[in-house]
Amino acid sequence: MGPHGRSFSPDREADETEELQPSRENTINQSKELIKDKIIALDADEMEQLIATVLRGMGFRARVSPKGPDRGIDVFASPDGLGLQEPRIKVEVEHRSGTIGAQILRSFIGALRPGDRGIFVSTGGFTREARYEADRANIPLTLVDIDILAELVVDYYEEFSLEGKALIPLIRIYWPAE
Repeated sequence: MGPHGRSFSPDREADETEELQPSRENTINQSKELIKDKIIALDADEMEQLIATVLRGMGFRARVSPKGPDRGIDVFASPDGLGLQEPRIKVEVEHRSGTIGAQILRSFIGALRPGDRGIFVSTGGFTREARYEADRANIPLTLVDIDILAELVVDYYEEFSLEGKALIPLIRIYWPAE
């Protein structure tokens, strides 16, 4: 008998584990969708701050570019914060519902120099042609859509500053070990 007057058998425990698995997957998927909703609710300035926060969580020194003609560079990061050490990471952030096409991506690639690494963030995703342009770029370029961004937020959330956590408030959920 268990502590609550129920008897436990190995078969019953296996059945409960099998029942929990789909529930766990549903919870994880629902959690990802809710995090994406939080990201989409941010305004453009907050999105740039979120990207800088993620890069800081990854160990880089990052800053949001001042407003004005930035030639497509919204966030800059490097190991030293000055760009003297590589990689120099230049990020363009497009926070909108529409997909990014090849022409916009080509313009961003044109702003990158040898030694730079590019990240193009688009919450609306990318066209197939834009993905092709990224693959054939001479400078390393990573495309980040809303799904990848949500994963990065979860992966590096523990490293976020208090200001970063205030942008996307999350709590940890504990799940029984299998």
